[in-house]
Amino acid sequence: MKKIGVLTGGGDAPGLNAVIRAVVKTAIRSYDCEVVGFRDGFDGFLNPEGEMPLRREEVRGILPRGGTILGTANRGNPFAREVIRDGKRVIEDTSDEVVAAIEKENLDALIVIGGDGTLKISQELFEKGVPVIGVPKTIDNDVNGTEVTFGFDTALCTATEAIDKLHTTAESHHRVMVLELMGRDAGFISLHAGVAGGADVILIPEIPFHYKAVVGKIMRRVENGRHFSILAVSEGAKPLEGKQVFSRAGNEVYVPRLGGIGYQVGQYIEENTEQETRVTVLGHIQRGGSPTPFDRWLATRYGAAATRLAAKGGFGRMVALQYGEVVDIPLEEALATPKRVNINGDAVRTARDLGICFGDEK
Repeated sequence: MKKIGVLTGGGDAPGLNAVIRAVVKTAIRSYDCEVVGFRDGFDGFLNPEGEMPLRREEVRGILPRGGTILGTANRGNPFAREVIRDGKRVIEDTSDEVVAAIEKENLDALIVIGGDGTLKISQELFEKGVPVIGVPKTIDNDVNGTEVTFGFDTALCTATEAIDKLHTTAESHHRVMVLELMGRDAGFISLHAGVAGGADVILIPEIPFHYKAVVGKIMRRVENGRHFSILAVSEGAKPLEGKQVFSRAGNEVYVPRLGGIGYQVGQYIEENTEQETRVTVLGHIQRGGSPTPFDRWLATRYGAAATRLAAKGGFGRMVALQYGEVVDIPLEEALATPKRVNINGDAVRTARDLGICFGDEK
């Protein structure tokens, strides 16, 4: 192994720099191998200045930094890339250009750090002959085959801290506080932060809710002398027989952007109770900041393991955490089924035992 590439794709997450650092240090120290980074995801293979040499100097001091020194792109799918032709916006399949650029670089391996969308692109490029190794990244924790993705723990800590702070103002002003959290179609952030922060209601995509059940929970608290309530609401939650709420529609390049369910829930509560209600959308604060020690530890292990996997030619595979150990599994297996909250699992059962409402009680 003489030369490997690394890129970060999709939404950013705390811990990306820790992976890059581990890849570079492991490749140089253990394999005397050159490492090249590609800026802004797969776009780095198509842009004139998309290549960035990665030596020890470039990764010094980046372990505690959020974001990614390589940049990233949510719309960097080479199979559906937006380009301008004759002054018009068109969508083209540029994957063959990316494959040709990778071959021209003489890469022995390409380590791709990303979530399910980026990893799906990686699998398709692997099928075209690219020597790909996947590293699972997302604050949503929705990549299958691994117990946890790096970035999730930091987002969880941020969300839990927000709930803690809303508690004090909610209790002081006797208000209902609705906190809308990220997660797309998976409710892990809302579930874990809701339990850790002592939320009274948790609404997640996996459990469609009844508005009346939510109001009922709030009013029972009022009757018991608890004149405030905290709701952790996943952006992908939806009412029974209702639809998810989107702030922006999708197209061939952009995925639909979830957002707005928190305001709908808050409005319903205020209109159907006498409780003053406030809504907070935590948004991209969950993606930012310095990674937690756990995320730094996990991301570093993933980066080193991905480099070792590349050295032995384990292409078309993804590193994963299983039973506390970092292993590797086929990308195809990781992408086969999206990871979602087990509504019959102990986490949901624990929340119910504590009296937390999921809005599904009639």
